[in-house]
Amino acid sequence: MTTISADPALPAATDPAGPPAPDGLPPARRWEQVGLAALLIGTAVAYLWHITVNGMGNNFYAAATWAGSRDWKALLFGSLDPGNFITVDKPPVSQWVMGLSCQLFGFSSATMLIPQALMAVAAVALTYAAVTRATGSRGAGLLAGAVLAVTPVVALMFRFNNPDAVMVLLMTAGAYCTIRALKHASPRWLMLAGVALGFAFLAKMLEGLMVLPALGIAYLVVAPTSLRNRLWHLAGAAVALAVSSGWYVLLTILWPASSRPYLAGSTNNTFMDLVLGYNGFARFLGQNHRGGGNRFELPAGYAMPRDLGGGFGGFGGSGPWKLFTGEIGFEISWLLPAALLAFAVVLVSRWRAPRTDQIRGAALVFGLWLIIDGIAFTAMKGGMHAYYTLAIGPAVAGMFAIGVHEVWRRRAEGFGRIGSAAMVLATGVWSFVLLNRNADWLPWLRWTLLAVAVLAALGLLATAFPAVSHRLRVRAISVLVIAGLLAGLGGTTAYAAATLPREHTGGSPSVGPAKPEKPGPANQMRRAVTAFLDGSTEPRVVELLRNTNTTWSAAVDRSATAAGLELDSRTPVIAIGGFTSDDPVPTLPDFERLVTTHQVTYYLAQEVQLPDSWKIPDQPGIIPDPAQPSTAPGQPSATPAQSPATPGLWRPSGNKEIADWVAAHYTSIHIGNVAVYDLTTPAHP
Repeated sequence: MTTISADPALPAATDPAGPPAPDGLPPARRWEQVGLAALLIGTAVAYLWHITVNGMGNNFYAAATWAGSRDWKALLFGSLDPGNFITVDKPPVSQWVMGLSCQLFGFSSATMLIPQALMAVAAVALTYAAVTRATGSRGAGLLAGAVLAVTPVVALMFRFNNPDAVMVLLMTAGAYCTIRALKHASPRWLMLAGVALGFAFLAKMLEGLMVLPALGIAYLVVAPTSLRNRLWHLAGAAVALAVSSGWYVLLTILWPASSRPYLAGSTNNTFMDLVLGYNGFARFLGQNHRGGGNRFELPAGYAMPRDLGGGFGGFGGSGPWKLFTGEIGFEISWLLPAALLAFAVVLVSRWRAPRTDQIRGAALVFGLWLIIDGIAFTAMKGGMHAYYTLAIGPAVAGMFAIGVHEVWRRRAEGFGRIGSAAMVLATGVWSFVLLNRNADWLPWLRWTLLAVAVLAALGLLATAFPAVSHRLRVRAISVLVIAGLLAGLGGTTAYAAATLPREHTGGSPSVGPAKPEKPGPANQMRRAVTAFLDGSTEPRVVELLRNTNTTWSAAVDRSATAAGLELDSRTPVIAIGGFTSDDPVPTLPDFERLVTTHQVTYYLAQEVQLPDSWKIPDQPGIIPDPAQPSTAPGQPSATPAQSPATPGLWRPSGNKEIADWVAAHYTSIHIGNVAVYDLTTPAHP
């Protein structure tokens, strides 16, 4: 590469490899101490402030937290209800944290969500510490921590009750321990990384291990010891990972299945089936909803209009641009182009450095983490929410900060100035593109950020030429870098700030400013269905459940529905079929036994009135009485109202066999949009 002379007033250009990061950091300067305190306190205040605006967050996990706050077995297994009928479809580490908090301080929105926000502070601190140790620069560490704190998906999910928060904290801890291990080839720190990832696995299974290849490759390449020792150290870390996660797997095997809850999402009530199937390869293949594709099909005589197809939502497809489009783009991609560019810049800049170079080692940790996980997400064909990208939040923050540190270190050279200009332009232009997708929100912001970023980038490019460089002092170049950096961070910070005060509930929360609800029949129908699923239950139904004294107050299709009823009534509810209605529990004989032994009081079925505009011409649109023999085998899962024929009344049901049996043997009463069957009354012959 051609060397471009620098102004004498600038610091002398250093060797491209640069000095290795110091073993022990020098004492922190005053501004560094103040900066760290401001970062951590600011993160805590921002994430804790008015956190109860999110209420119960995701009812599915809130119900499991409530169950864990009441029963130790429910806490241990992550049961959806304190009667321990079925678990949530994830391992229980997240429920342990929130459930223990609620056992100590009582169940509430605050006691459930505050631990999540405190995890954000811990994740920011670990990201700061990892980058600081790798680069020897507290400034770079502060930048990494700040970038993580102002990432929209981080602002969203560390104030929410999904298991992603604790998983990402543990993944970040694994990265920090690996960076500590790199300096002296420390098997102890590497084993601690294995322990952290073992518990990340117990938070969200294989997703928690997606950082593992990056950590292993970085140690294998960089650790200053023989190849044989590096392999032995990695083997020891693998044992630590296996022990820290395997004890729970073994527990589920040794514990009698009859005295523990069914492991939701599995086909055979085993943990590893859940790992490899529903929560594993099935998600990549788009097959994690096993055979349940017709659960929300409309009854005979009705059809959703063609132009409203997909009205009930989906998870998106796959493809190389997946991380940059739609809601995913808003949640994670603000600094993603710059982080990828930073990875390339660092590798080129430190090409001649020794194998054991710590900065390159940290770049391998964060850069490979970002690339490997990113490829996995783009290849996933089904079952991916946008917030899953929280898993690469620390990787983006760490890699971006290391890249900025490297070009800043070489800002006296053309390489550093061109690299700075490229990163500034990448962040500024991409922020403009994202903000332009929401053009009605703060329209001045995108143009301001774009103008500042472009001007700063052009200024930095101009300084790469000797004729211009000779006229500038180092302070002017520093101002350009800092101005461009602030412009690049402006978009993500604004979107994170807009995310924090908003109410977020349900299964698919989003970032940024509130979006207006879309009008139209499909969205009206979605609201009618999800009102029951999200726990907006008729008060008279809630009162009925509260007055029961059986093990379970009611049984209802799907875990989300059961969770909402539990939170409203504070009574255990059986979730028939689990989260997707595909779990093979309870079978009809099992359900009959629960009824005859008086362990459940009510069976509830939702009723939705379909609009006349959805009728198919020349078809009656009548739902037949299930007590009568079916004349159309293979019809969608739907059960009737009490009358023999009810035009346009739809009952979405996951387990038709149980629904038909209940309707044939018990009489329902109708409360709001719910058909209530009292299972304690004598059954019809």
